[in-house]
Order: sequence, then structure tokens, then C-alpha cells
Amino acid sequence: MPTTYTLTQASNLLQSKKISAVELATEYLNAINARNPSINGYITLNPDATLAEARAADERIAQGNAHALTGVPIAYKDIFCQTGWRTACASKMLDNFVAPYTATVVQNLLDAGMVTLGRTNMDEFAMGSSNETSFYGAVHNPFNTQHVAGGSSGGSAAVVAARLAPAALGSDTGGSIRQPASHCGITGLKPTYGIVSRFGMIAYASSFDQAGPMAQTAEDCALLLNQMASFDERDSTSLDRAREDYTSQLNQPLKGMKIGLPKEYFTQNNSADVQAALANAQALLQAQGAELIEVSLPQTELSIPAYYVLASAEASTNLSRYDGVRYGHRAEKFANLDEMYSNSRAEGFGSEVKRRIMIGTYVLSHGYYDAYYLKAQKLRRLVANDFQAAFAQCDLILAPAAPTAAPKLGELNRDPVQAYL
Repeated sequence: MPTTYTLTQASNLLQSKKISAVELATEYLNAINARNPSINGYITLNPDATLAEARAADERIAQGNAHALTGVPIAYKDIFCQTGWRTACASKMLDNFVAPYTATVVQNLLDAGMVTLGRTNMDEFAMGSSNETSFYGAVHNPFNTQHVAGGSSGGSAAVVAARLAPAALGSDTGGSIRQPASHCGITGLKPTYGIVSRFGMIAYASSFDQAGPMAQTAEDCALLLNQMASFDERDSTSLDRAREDYTSQLNQPLKGMKIGLPKEYFTQNNSADVQAALANAQALLQAQGAELIEVSLPQTELSIPAYYVLASAEASTNLSRYDGVRYGHRAEKFANLDEMYSNSRAEGFGSEVKRRIMIGTYVLSHGYYDAYYLKAQKLRRLVANDFQAAFAQCDLILAPAAPTAAPKLGELNRDPVQAYL
């Protein structure tokens, strides 16, 4: 069945002309129609546009100037703008917003000839870790629909795991690619900040946000990142450096490589399942010749509160642009301009987004800036220093992406503060 192929396998079949891009896209669209209602991974589809891109890919392959990714279908998290596609960020606030331009990272993949399958569900404005804050409803884990898929890129993780896309694009602010990839049993990567352009990616916390690939294998993610990474003058934090081939180290031996095990991450807070998975990973790495050493990340306990202070502060600033004037939801009833602002935001934003905006506004306010925001910035530097010290001793760090397997739907909503921890 074509939809079970990895991205690499699909690419090989397309390049050898054993399957056409139109045939492959049609297979995925049929699978989406059959399975998406049970997991709610996709929230926007446009089969006509998908098949038009597939036909263009077939023409390119026939002409002999195809890229390795030409004709391969991909799904995009609903945070990336693409001309002519609704880009709602899973929020009522942007439910009527059709993007007038395309994000750089999406354009890079379109330039390679990849075929757009649709937009995937997510936590509203990427604020959440269970994909239950979406205006369009929760994403269900394809392995057990009573459990969450993780978040905020839960839709992207779920459609790849359900074989409704060979790959997807996600974004990661504080774990939003890595955690849902873990919960759905796929591979996800948050690239180094600045490697992938943020232009056209709707902002949550600008100094943390980064787009990344999600697929079945590390090889697939490397192939995608090769095309995603680029310097972009429209993103002030974009890194201007020589492009790398991220596939070059895939099959290299691990002998002599040092892998750090941070003692703060290997605790009884991890569930038995996670502890077993970590033990299996260590045994596999050792069998391949890697050396395991203990390292320390002393500021681990402070990293989460520092993150939520800083991310919420940036969110309160970024989301202040949504006022119902130029685009986005506008309230129907208001007596004056101030009331239009407040009513539009009250109706357009969900409860979790409002909560983080309020936290962010509070920590940035007079009298609390030094006590919370400035202190969190200092803690961020200490956390970074911990990692720099650890990497002076090792090549890689092994750690769990989440302390437990995917929780049940609704389980995290009982205590919003506990969900942050």
C-alpha cells in the first residue's frame, strides 16, 4: 500500500517512475478521507490544489529535472502561511484568514516539487502540549484514540503516524515537535535556531520558535532539512552560513562517540515504560560502539518556569496584533473602538491563549519586569551554560522527549498549572 512508504521509499519510487505523483497523492487523499475523521489530524484540505501540484511534479519528473523530493506529498502544520490556503493557527481568531503569501520554509519545499496534502491540526497558536486547545477539536492518537497525540504539533505527528502523510512540517517552541513525535512513535527534529527561516510562520514566542521536519525515520528528516534550511534576509535571526548535507553522517559508525546521560533526566519521575525505552536505547548505542558517560544539567528544575515566563511574555506582545481591524475575527457587537478590540479578542482567543497572554502581560508590567522577566532571562543563560558545559564532555545527549507515554484525552485539562510541569 503506497501510503505506508517512508519519504525516502516514496522518493525512490517516483524517481524510478514506478508510481506517479498523481497516483501517490490520490492514494493519500483516499486514506485521509477514510481515517482522518477518527483522529482529526487534518483541518484543511484542498484536493484540487493537491492534484494540480502532483500533475506539475509528474511533468517535472518526465522532463528529467526533478529534485529528490519532487512529487512526494507533505502536510503542513496550520502555522505556516501558504498562498491561497486558510492559515488559522487552529484559532477562531484566524478562522477566516487566507494567506496572501507563502512562508520561506514552505516555499523551499514547493520549489523542490513537494505536493501539499493539507494543513494539520495544532494547539491554538501553538500554546499547549496535548493538542486539546484547538478551535477545531482535539487530535486523537492514531494508536489509541482515547489518548492525546501530544502538542502543539499533534496533527502533524498523528497524520505521519497514521500513514496519512509520509512527512509533515511542525514547529517547536518548547517541545512542540519532539514531544508529539514521541507520543506518536515517529521521528521529529527541532533544528538549531536560525537554520530554518521563521518568515511566514505565525509567531508564538519568537526567540524560541523554530520549524522542523516530522517523518517516520531520521533519514527522512535529514532529507527534508536539507531543503528546508536556508538563509533568509526577511528573518532577522536567520543564520547566514554554508549549507550542510544532513544525510552525510547517517550511516557512520558510532565507535568512539561519547553520549551524555544527564542525571537530572534519569529519575523516578519517568514512567516505567519510559525508563525501559531509555535502557533499550542505551543498550543499542553501546552495541554500536558508543561510550556512555554521566553529565549534569543542574538548572533543569528552573528551565520550565523560566520558559513559561519568557514564552508567555513574547506571546502577549506577538498576539497584541490581533485586534479585528485588518484581519482575523471581528466581533459583531461593539459600541466603540476599545470595545471592538476587547470583544474581538474575547471571542477569538481560547482560554489557554488568554491565560498565557495574561501571564505574559503581568510579568512585563511595571514592578514585575525585574522580578520575573529579567530573572527568567538570566536563568535562560544559566540553562544554556549547563548545556555548553555538558557538550564539552560529550558529542550527544540522550534524554526522554516526555516523562510518560501519551496521557488520556482530558487528563491534562483538570489542572492547567500541572500541565505546564
